[in-house]
Amino acid sequence: MIVLPKIQTQRLAIKLTSKAEKLVKQGHPWVFENSILKISKDGRAGDLAILFDTRTDKVFAIGLYDPESPIRIKILSNTPAQINKDFFHLKIENAFKLRNQLLKTDTNSYRLIYGENDNFPGLIADVYDNILVVKLYSTIWLPYLEVVLPLLINKSKTETMVLRLSRNVSKSKDHNFRDGDVLHGNLKNEVVFFKEHGVRFSANVIYGHKTGYFLDHRENRRKVGLLSQGITVLDVFSYAGGFSVHALAGGANEVTSLDISSQALQVAVQNGKLNKHKGQHKTIAIDAFVGLQQLIEEGKTYQIVVIDPPSFAKSAKEIPTAKNSYSRLAQLGAKLTSTGGLLVLASCSSRISSQTFFDISEQNIVKAGRAFKTLEKTYHDIDHPITFPEGAYLKCGYYQLN
Repeated sequence: MIVLPKIQTQRLAIKLTSKAEKLVKQGHPWVFENSILKISKDGRAGDLAILFDTRTDKVFAIGLYDPESPIRIKILSNTPAQINKDFFHLKIENAFKLRNQLLKTDTNSYRLIYGENDNFPGLIADVYDNILVVKLYSTIWLPYLEVVLPLLINKSKTETMVLRLSRNVSKSKDHNFRDGDVLHGNLKNEVVFFKEHGVRFSANVIYGHKTGYFLDHRENRRKVGLLSQGITVLDVFSYAGGFSVHALAGGANEVTSLDISSQALQVAVQNGKLNKHKGQHKTIAIDAFVGLQQLIEEGKTYQIVVIDPPSFAKSAKEIPTAKNSYSRLAQLGAKLTSTGGLLVLASCSSRISSQTFFDISEQNIVKAGRAFKTLEKTYHDIDHPITFPEGAYLKCGYYQLN
């Protein structure tokens, strides 16, 4: 069994610029390097950053210091607090309570901890049945794993825990972990099985993207499944077939999964077979833009078209290209949606606001020569709560085309 590191931390007395101090007091979880006015000593990853009010000299917030990131301090509490086992236990309890309604459904896969939004900046914890997958995006958590991980295991009642590491954490010399290490229990198979709203799926918790699967679209997948009885569905950027599998389970006659990765499509087919269905499941391994254009030229149409691409704007300079990509996808999707059919357009680019995305989508549906009715606009599922503007990324529009 892998031994968790014992890392001593120190307390750093810090004062911020008036603007940064105001933002933290309003609940924002980030302090950038250029917002630090004074710091008592050089800090190491995970040191406690004690923030003092510049006017009263009283403590007003506590965070974790990250010397490797432009976000130099990640806030744990925007009020004075003792950062100990009881503190983390309370935060985990509060996070679990937010998921209560979801766990009353026929669902055993959920995000227990969603980073900053649950007061665990840079840490994600996802549950797949009896497997807990914790992903670290910052080394600030290394000194606290010994306390935090047992609390997460206990609350989730999981039997096995896998540790996933972001690229920058993997490269760090502050630990001996490897991405995919099993820290608790035994992992009999890297592919685990779970349910969301009664529909069965699999995920590879060692090599899959993020923690193995994308849980955030769960409610949108359920909605599409409920609307799929007896119709044809096109699932673009299908990855492991989230929307496709719900559509099949919901009684679709034919579902086409389109993705550039043939390996992901194989997983999508396997996931489809985990559930009883009578529909035909087709796959197309091709670049989405090329594939959609080919389908248009072939005269294909579908009664539901779902287009859920990966993030197109990981940096500010990519925003114009991202907007162009969303424009193209909305037009292509509109041309493939049958009369009276449903076009579902989604974005997970946090740098593109929901209003901007919906405007782009609607303007380009019209440019494609289609009239439409907006049925619904959705955002994050219940286990992905949002507590600050930059934490919001997911938006999804449902458009009925005439």
